[in-house]
Amino acid sequence: MIDKGYIISLLSKGERLDGRRLDEYREIKIETNKMVNPEGWASVKMGNTHVMAGVKMDVGQPFPDKPNEGVLMTSAEFSPIASPDFETGPPDEDAIELARVVDRGIRESKAINMEKLCIKEGELVWMVHVDIHILNHDGNLIDAAALAAITALNNTRLPEYKDEKINYEKKTTKLKLECKPIAVTVFKFKDNFIIDPTAIEEDVVDGALVVTTKDDGNLCALQKLGSAGFTKDEIEKIWEIGIKKAKELRKLI
Repeated sequence: MIDKGYIISLLSKGERLDGRRLDEYREIKIETNKMVNPEGWASVKMGNTHVMAGVKMDVGQPFPDKPNEGVLMTSAEFSPIASPDFETGPPDEDAIELARVVDRGIRESKAINMEKLCIKEGELVWMVHVDIHILNHDGNLIDAAALAAITALNNTRLPEYKDEKINYEKKTTKLKLECKPIAVTVFKFKDNFIIDPTAIEEDVVDGALVVTTKDDGNLCALQKLGSAGFTKDEIEKIWEIGIKKAKELRKLI
């Protein structure tokens, strides 16, 4: 077991146990479309963190206040096999928060034109289900989950809908994305900002901001994590880091 004091000592000097720079991601590996059943699928590995996202399309009724728009629903499952800290049962606060952050980034960026998912106004629309599964937790779950989700959506094809029946065996139109929102979580440790911490590094940081940006660098969502406060200058610096690192991640999709 690595001593937390040693990690704190390294970070205080701007160093990391694995030799990375403070603003450097671990090696990222992405796989797509290796599962047949979902309409879209992606696997993302950031170092030892492994997240999988699947997209299922269904037909249902729209919300009463948005009769001409499709429906987006995002969920997350923290499997006990991913970490001894995860327990069986309904989603806990961490799983709910992760799903909400990923969902907000997709929704607020307008990545999906929801009006184009309308089949019959007020009656039938396409419903997009994004299911996120944590397979191994070694830090920075939100970035990995958001990257997996947008990659899965980018590879999603709608099943055939004909005569009020869905043919899941026949995939037709590709789900068109208007942009690819990327979430970058910037962690604060004293006066330093850290990207992609491992689980043990996460245990010693003060807090974080999740910066989700569109392709043009415009901010579409911001989420504060932890108890640490942030000054205006720190938020501006974090935003700059988020834009820069999002460009790197977006090239991997």
